[in-house]
Amino acid sequence: MTERKEAVVPHDGREIILSRLVRAPREIVFQAWTSPEKLADWWGPKGFKITIESFNMETAGEWKFVLHSPDGVDYPNRVVFIEVVEPERIAFSQSSDTDNDPDQFNTTVSFEDQGDCTCIDMRLIFKTNEARDHVIRSYDGIEAAQQSLDKLEEILFRTIADRLHV
Repeated sequence: MTERKEAVVPHDGREIILSRLVRAPREIVFQAWTSPEKLADWWGPKGFKITIESFNMETAGEWKFVLHSPDGVDYPNRVVFIEVVEPERIAFSQSSDTDNDPDQFNTTVSFEDQGDCTCIDMRLIFKTNEARDHVIRSYDGIEAAQQSLDKLEEILFRTIADRLHV
């Protein structure tokens, strides 16, 4: 189902850039990012589950959830939406559910319509190079993001298959 899958970590920057071309229309991809039920199915690396505590996807809205690891560790998360432009872009700040989290980062996700495909571009920007590198090393951040996107693709494939069989 993946047409293209890329990850770039600029040597002298604070960013992680992920890009993926998926075989699904933009409206369906955007819905998978904006529906709490769909997010609960794919957000997080393989083996992880989430419990959504609250979800308000609008500018300045908040999404609180707990990411449950396979080894029983819980990671509280807080997302504050900076911008939501349907079906083009979502920008948000993500952190643990504590103020002044040193690992807090901002993400902008763009959805580019390419006919029956959608290009998903994710740009994660950290406070410092060191914070970015810490997330990459301590949480295997790039692989974790790729696994989440793999799970998203599985959801998209099932969604499209269900629509074709109706």
